[in-house]
Amino acid sequence: MPQDDEQAGYFCIFTDDFLIKNKSGVVLDELPIFKVGGYPVFHLDEEGFKEINAIFKKIYKELYSDYTYKYDLLRNYVLALIHYGQKLQPATALHTTQNAASRESSLFIVLLERQFPKDSLHQKLSLRTAKDYADRLSIHVNHLNKVLKENTGKTTTDLISSRVIQEAKILLKQIDWNISEIAYSLGFEEVAHFSNFFRKQASFPPLGFRY
Repeated sequence: MPQDDEQAGYFCIFTDDFLIKNKSGVVLDELPIFKVGGYPVFHLDEEGFKEINAIFKKIYKELYSDYTYKYDLLRNYVLALIHYGQKLQPATALHTTQNAASRESSLFIVLLERQFPKDSLHQKLSLRTAKDYADRLSIHVNHLNKVLKENTGKTTTDLISSRVIQEAKILLKQIDWNISEIAYSLGFEEVAHFSNFFRKQASFPPLGFRY
């Protein structure tokens, strides 16, 4: 549960594979709530807050339990959150005041975040460059860069690099993959390219950061 002087709350990170293991065969891309272009923020009333808070507390408690089938139970809790949000989808139609630039910026962030976390060597970044994102959003790369610069103060490449280095640090510290495996999962064809990228972003070589 992240907390600072201004706010506190919960977050839940999961992948397609986590839900696909459920016999229901849920695929995230098939759910309207995960469609690119949807509104990513929901405002809860007091009753809604209590319901969502209760589910997150169950997830938090179960995650650290010794129950043999806890991941089956956790999938059900995650699905409950997804469907709760799904039921709130119609309310997002009220948010029509977003300008085009803000919307495109939000869509970029959604696409970027949906590529993480990396928890399988078979998962490789499908979007790696500014042009990859621009093509997926059907806009010119220069336009995307301008939009992001106006809305975030950073360029497309800066935002991509920042998220990739964040994931690289997590993998180096928490996952026992070797450097070449981490490099491949993050879209680098050559380990040397990954090492140079990491050193430039973090001021350390990957192995130096790991140990």
